[in-house]
Amino acid sequence: MVIHLSYETLLVSTEGNCTTITLNRPQSMNALNETLLQELAHCLNVVSRDDSQQIVVLRGNNGVFSAGGDIKDMLLKESTEEEFSAIMSAITDIVVTLYTMPKLTISLVEGAAAGLGLSLALATDRLVATPSTVLAMNFIGIGLIPDGGGHYFLAERLGPKKAQEMIWAGNKLTAQEAKEAGLVHEVVESVEEYLGATLKEWRRKPLLAMIKTKMIYASMNRDELLRVLQMEKQGQWKMRLTDDHKEGVDAFLMKRYPKFEGK
Repeated sequence: MVIHLSYETLLVSTEGNCTTITLNRPQSMNALNETLLQELAHCLNVVSRDDSQQIVVLRGNNGVFSAGGDIKDMLLKESTEEEFSAIMSAITDIVVTLYTMPKLTISLVEGAAAGLGLSLALATDRLVATPSTVLAMNFIGIGLIPDGGGHYFLAERLGPKKAQEMIWAGNKLTAQEAKEAGLVHEVVESVEEYLGATLKEWRRKPLLAMIKTKMIYASMNRDELLRVLQMEKQGQWKMRLTDDHKEGVDAFLMKRYPKFEGK
């Protein structure tokens, strides 16, 4: 059963037909390093195949969803293209599994969801945030492009032009701003109360019919999502080799404004 899964960077619990997966690197605001990504890919694969589970909840520990990719971890590991490809493949596995698994999925977003963290939250059926939550697709600040299907999910919810503007700006959005834009399903005072009420509501409904509708839409869109993920993988590697990326990371670590030169 899912409840027996044990990981270094995840907490996994099961209650009835609902599995909750908690990102568990609170010392780094649940930033997504290689270990967490590999473990999350494995966990989602196992949960996806567990017929006893019909609802999956994704959240972060210690009141924060995820600060995004772990920049400091990236610097410590100067990865080759082959190693980078393996990490991006894990991201693809996570996103595609989240988006297409035969379960109803919810992201409970508290604190912050940024970069890759926001992409993962957008891959679920519902993204729920608290009033103090901040969301950002902020790859542009370090000279990178969104990954984890960020281009696909933003275009799906905002339309291509508004998605492009959001990516270029890299601005932080409040939960209410994100809801008004169409990124967030609901803003709630307590994610615990919301989850309890939603589980009660869904368990009174024909879950198999709800899941079948989800799977029809997922099947319609799966190839396009995979195509975008592949383009992001290729584009991200090229961006990592640019001077602008190096400047963006240095500025981030030094807590100063970057001086990009377009190269």
